[in-house]
Amino acid sequence: MTHTRLRPPTMADVARQAGVSHQTVSRVLGEHPNVRDETRARVLRAIEEMGYRRNFSARALATRRTRTLGVVASDTTLYGPASTLFALEEAARAEGYLVSTVSLRELTMDKLSEALDHLSEGGVEGVVAIAPQRSAVDALAELRHPFPVVVVGGEPGMDIPRVGVDQHLGARLATGHLLAAGHRTVWHLAGPEDWQEAADRAAGWRATLEAAGVEPPMLLRGDWSPLSGYQAGQELAGWVGRGLTAVFVANDQMALGVLRALREAGVRTPQDVAVVGFDDIPEAEFFAPPLTTVRQDFAAVGQRGIALLLEEIEGRPAVGSPRIAIEPQLVVRASTFPSAAQPEGVPL
Repeated sequence: MTHTRLRPPTMADVARQAGVSHQTVSRVLGEHPNVRDETRARVLRAIEEMGYRRNFSARALATRRTRTLGVVASDTTLYGPASTLFALEEAARAEGYLVSTVSLRELTMDKLSEALDHLSEGGVEGVVAIAPQRSAVDALAELRHPFPVVVVGGEPGMDIPRVGVDQHLGARLATGHLLAAGHRTVWHLAGPEDWQEAADRAAGWRATLEAAGVEPPMLLRGDWSPLSGYQAGQELAGWVGRGLTAVFVANDQMALGVLRALREAGVRTPQDVAVVGFDDIPEAEFFAPPLTTVRQDFAAVGQRGIALLLEEIEGRPAVGSPRIAIEPQLVVRASTFPSAAQPEGVPL
């Protein structure tokens, strides 16, 4: 018995099915305005019925446009970078672009240069770099590239177009929430020193305390992992009874470790020590107790990042500033209030 391999439908097949010319199908696919609604609907129906898929390689040869964007990322095992990467890919697809991703173990000058060269050879029209480390942003600023580049993260005052969540505001929401709950001071477990997000969150924590006339206590530092949170939590437990009643932790994974260390030390949360995290990972509401945290809108980061890049590529009119800060949201749960019924998103 022989099997016949069916070839995929072509644009000519669609034209015959719809009873129109090849050029009309091309105009419909290109969203040309000079096509009657009835004809457009007939072509689109034929495309749907036949399962036609556009040949991007042929289109690129004809238009000299690849409709492909590059993304450079690192640390994608972490929730923030992984969620950002997913959001960027989803937003690019919604705009009709393919995505070519290069994941790096470290964002050094040499590695970034190799990544940009690789993407350039692949014909990308622009690149989004997920660059949470300040050293990576500095490297990007020095590198020459033949296409527009947008950074997710980085410093607010940098020259490269950027988009990111307002980390400083998120830290102010977290710290202000704890002060408003009656805590005299708030301790902070920060992220790695080279991460701009960690620096911004620590700065927001410090600024909120100082604005309230409170001298910031000793800052502890972790590496974003639950283990580093657990180790810091053991140290924090030693300060319970000596003025420590509230902790703002720079991400939810470290907060998980802090909660376990406090529990093992016989410290109750939130009765003895209230804890706030950052990110609102999917598991945060199932921690024991459910974690009060700061939610980042990664979908908005992806959409605004891709829109900003396409403004550069396609010469679109700029919508707002080339430096976009997206507001986070405080999500209040039982780790700062005895009642687990406390509603989410409680404003300060």
